[in-house]
Amino acid sequence: MEPQIRFCTSADGTRIAYAMWGDGPPLLFVQAWSASIAHHTSPWVRAWIDRMAEGRRFAIMDRRGCGASQRDVKDLSLEAQLADIEAVMDHAGLSEADVFSVADGAAVCLAFAARRPDRVTRLVLWCPFAASEQIGGTFALSSMAELMQHNVRLGTRTYADLVLPSATPDDVRRYREDVRKDTAAELWPFHYQFIANLDVRPDLPNVQAPTLVLHRRGAVAVPVEAGKSVAAMVPDARLMIIEGDSVHQALGDLGYVDALTQFLDEGRRGLGTAHPPSGTAIILFADIADSTALTERVGDAAFREKARALDGALRKAIASNGGTAIEGKLLGDGVLAVFTSARQAIEAALGCARAGEAAGLGLHLGVHAGDVIREEGNVYGGAVNVAARIADASAAGEVLVSQTVRELARTSAGVSFEDRGERELKGVSEAVRVWAVAAEPRTQNREP
Repeated sequence: MEPQIRFCTSADGTRIAYAMWGDGPPLLFVQAWSASIAHHTSPWVRAWIDRMAEGRRFAIMDRRGCGASQRDVKDLSLEAQLADIEAVMDHAGLSEADVFSVADGAAVCLAFAARRPDRVTRLVLWCPFAASEQIGGTFALSSMAELMQHNVRLGTRTYADLVLPSATPDDVRRYREDVRKDTAAELWPFHYQFIANLDVRPDLPNVQAPTLVLHRRGAVAVPVEAGKSVAAMVPDARLMIIEGDSVHQALGDLGYVDALTQFLDEGRRGLGTAHPPSGTAIILFADIADSTALTERVGDAAFREKARALDGALRKAIASNGGTAIEGKLLGDGVLAVFTSARQAIEAALGCARAGEAAGLGLHLGVHAGDVIREEGNVYGGAVNVAARIADASAAGEVLVSQTVRELARTSAGVSFEDRGERELKGVSEAVRVWAVAAEPRTQNREP
């Protein structure tokens, strides 16, 4: 599939371009500053991105000043670029994602993972560095900035030679042409000023996501010692040294991709992020009660923080009961999950209710069963709409299920059902009989 370019607005009003395609667990690719979506989807490097997107919901963003993102910017600060990542994830509906990043993009993503651990599940860093001194220091960077400022053609040629020391002349030429097209020439001095002042080493011990560091042994633009240093400072990091000298992850030997995808998929089974099933499914829908009033009372930022924390707790409740949480469904828009077992769906709903109560955020919860259609990591169909309307009909903290779900789960031990009669649900032609779920008290083991 060819990606469609989408746009979002960062915190300072800068327009950021991104593209998304595929189906499965989300993977966000943060490129080196000079690259673009157009570069990575061009025929000569497309093979890499197609492999990375297999079985994943793959997103790629153009950094500010590059590609289809806004070019007339002056602020390339770390804070601005962290806000760009968050804006893309919010707009794409990704509450959390695996992240793959390259070179200076890796430095930005290290800071993002450390400061927003709730949003990064796994982190892959390609030829990373954490401070300017690891790639030549202020003098070398200032020299490159001056060269770019006075002779951008010679500067991009030098840049390409550093990134691709042993590539074929055709690859170097194509890369150099893409760099010229993909970047605003007047921003190169600002970019090198950003790199010269960069030092995210204090953030590295705070990275919580499992991390894989990949580095080419003979890399010139980013020496391998920089990658080793990053791996040594990140608590849960692994280091894989690859032969070659290209800092471009899509050129040279791509044998490492198998190890990379294996790392991303570790522990994925049972975590609720697999492909949602087609056909008949049990559908759980959850939404925060009175979210508008709560937002007005505590403010947008505080509400988002509480909602994100709760979102993680709900996904754990869903995963532990064998469900699949549909990516891109954040609280506020509703949490949607599908199950193959009515009992597991009910247990997950009760777990969600407890998580909401613990967070001080009452939830509307509805469960229904019916046919669904799977498409690009989401599920659709009338049964999904009915589940959402049943949730709307529930009181805060209450789990309502349809007659269908009650029939499927009526012999399950540990729960009972209270008949709430037939309800007229908005957008549903026929009244639906609903039942409230009451969890029976859990027995505790006693010492003899």
